Amino acid sequence: MSSRPKKLSADEIGRALDGLPGWKVENKKLHREYRFAGFVEAFGFMASAALVAVAMNHHPEWFNVYHTVRIDLTTHDAGGITENDLALARRLEALAASRGGQ
Repeated sequence: MSSRPKKLSADEIGRALDGLPGWKVENKKLHREYRFAGFVEAFGFMASAALVAVAMNHHPEWFNVYHTVRIDLTTHDAGGITENDLALARRLEALAASRGGQ
């Protein structure tokens, strides 16, 4: 039997965000906007991020226009932000840094 992820408290999220510069809570979701050199770099980041998300079985809500990728993370089953969202945010940070995302 698998357990449902636990929704984190505002304090837990706040402490975690100290280690995730650029991320914030917006509309009850973890939110981050990345900018890349151009569309190819932004799309390349998204393609690589998709592989990470599939491996984690945790998928972002995202939007791309030219060099910008906007990401929102939440765990729908838990009704809010969980450790799964923070783990994916950390992975996305590392991936974006390796691809020149800011």
